[in-house]
Amino acid sequence: MPVFIPMTALDTLGRRARLFPQSTGKRITLTERDVLWFALLHEHGPLPSSYLHERTKDRWVSEKRAKERLTDLFNEANTPHEGPYLTRPLQQFRTIDSRYNELIYDLMPAAETALRAADRWRSHNARPSGPWLHGHMVACITASIELVAMARADLTYVPGWRILERAGAELRYPVTIADPTSGRQLTKYLIPDALFGLEYHTAAGSRFRFFVVEADRATEPLTSSNWNRKCVVRSFLQYEAYVCGARYNEHLKLTAPLLVLNVCSTAARAERMRAALQKLRPGGMPYQLFQSWEGFGDVWRPQAMNRALLEGVWERVGGVGFGIDG
Repeated sequence: MPVFIPMTALDTLGRRARLFPQSTGKRITLTERDVLWFALLHEHGPLPSSYLHERTKDRWVSEKRAKERLTDLFNEANTPHEGPYLTRPLQQFRTIDSRYNELIYDLMPAAETALRAADRWRSHNARPSGPWLHGHMVACITASIELVAMARADLTYVPGWRILERAGAELRYPVTIADPTSGRQLTKYLIPDALFGLEYHTAAGSRFRFFVVEADRATEPLTSSNWNRKCVVRSFLQYEAYVCGARYNEHLKLTAPLLVLNVCSTAARAERMRAALQKLRPGGMPYQLFQSWEGFGDVWRPQAMNRALLEGVWERVGGVGFGIDG
């Protein structure tokens, strides 16, 4: 028997409100597609519905049906795992004209239980911490790269949890650097926003590169007189010690190259970061790569998948542009 939904839970057109789940009592039985969606959210973080459909559209073609299923997974509480599987983070509704944006989803505890039951929960998974919009930006970066790579026969995406699990490591590492003004030694944890790898399938066999992600929304200063405060220049020096000092080989048990992907929320910010790096090291650091993704500033809305992160050109200081897909 259908559950009565009070009028306060409906919008002006008589539809269920988008912000909070309203169960009709419909029984939800999980499908293979649902579990694939949960695993994608677990690995990356909160994502728009179009990313979830992209993950499974090779077998389940209809985007309309995908959105209807996501709506059920958000609303319906009559499930084998005692509650709705998905949430729509409220932060997404604090945007201009949010009712016209595609919806962003994340996991509820019932989805975690389902992933554990399916042996798809990864204890070494390291989703970014901090403000919600920052974590969402990181999720869109790494998911864009994985989803574009999945459509290519010459590439395989290596998730960060697999690298950390193999190394028995966490996504943090203490790095000692010298204050360029005073020379004072300082040890701080280097904590990238994300980690992943790419396996390149070539005629000569497989080869690998690995990447850490730094998503920059211009919330940190380029430099600071207080060296205990996190800033962009301090991060450059930490990565110099971590990459050039081969600390990442020790930490992550990797022998292939490691590159740093700096994704900035504006092109102007990316240019200022490159200028700061050039001032610090006139020859640049060839493993420091830069792109901008306009759309994650103070005024934002859910962003479509960004193919340029994998297939576009990354800028470097003191060198020609670089493509990570070949």
